[in-house]
Amino acid sequence: MSVEKIIGSWKKKSFKSVYWLEGEEEYYIDQVIDYAEHHLLPEAEAEFNLTVFYGKDADWTAVINACRRYPMFAEKQVVVLKEAQHMKDIEKLEGYIAAPLASTIFVVGYKAKGVDKRTKLYKTLQSNAEVLTTKKIGEGKMQEWIIDLAKSKGFTIHPKSASLLEEHTGNDLSRIANEIDKLSVNLQHKKTIDDDDIEKFIGISKEYNVFELQAAIARKDLAKSIKIINYFDANPKAAAIQMVLPALYAYFSKIYAVYGMNDKSDAALKPLFYFNPVSLSQAKDAMKNYGYNGIEKMLLLLHHYDLKSKGVGDSGTPGSMLMKEMVVKIMLGEN
Repeated sequence: MSVEKIIGSWKKKSFKSVYWLEGEEEYYIDQVIDYAEHHLLPEAEAEFNLTVFYGKDADWTAVINACRRYPMFAEKQVVVLKEAQHMKDIEKLEGYIAAPLASTIFVVGYKAKGVDKRTKLYKTLQSNAEVLTTKKIGEGKMQEWIIDLAKSKGFTIHPKSASLLEEHTGNDLSRIANEIDKLSVNLQHKKTIDDDDIEKFIGISKEYNVFELQAAIARKDLAKSIKIINYFDANPKAAAIQMVLPALYAYFSKIYAVYGMNDKSDAALKPLFYFNPVSLSQAKDAMKNYGYNGIEKMLLLLHHYDLKSKGVGDSGTPGSMLMKEMVVKIMLGEN
């Protein structure tokens, strides 16, 4: 069961007695919990028929007693248990879940990998509850997710702009959704999100970012690389070294993988670079300028400086100095 199907069924007034939302991706759990708390009941009914518990402070007997109450002046009541992973004796909810009250909609947000499959609670959930299991977005899938999210809100976003947004927010889906909402408010009648919009409304420089740095490295443009690193130094929130180096490593690792492919045509390479022609063009620049041995040395240097940035073999050299030293070695082909 997906978020869309759960909320879609609720909009059609089709309800199960128990909804168990679990997994490591909190964004989807929060979406369902928010809808249950604010939209399942009309405001007049919610005053008497909505009960919200927080796992850290909740007692299992109080939760079950709330679930067993009958609604007042309404057909249904809603009981929401947030952060259930922090609740003591949560397995004692099994008795109620095995025989829930038809007039209660019990929604549980369990932000963890999931209930132990060996327990009685797990078996009861499988047979008596609607279970949503969420997973983190896989590596390399975030750009696609951002594009799809923008599309669901009526916008088209350029792949590079989606990458800029990912760079700014990491894999925090809630932050990404908030930034897309911010853009949708500010763009007014415009329906395409580009780099200018990202810079203007979110504050991410379209000229000085990780993607421009990787392009400069691919071209062996030392002056531009140093200029971008100086911008990072002057704007610490723009791109910390602990964020820059993994991004560069991920990109140049893909280029390294190309050498092991039998088919190196554009058609074969496009999926590796998310069908982004700019990213593919940069990859070709890097292969031309560095060759197999140069890319291999580059990855070793990136790994070495990633360790130094974390204090391994280094006494606290500023991140900007480490990056400058690294790009010089990369372009000179030094180890």
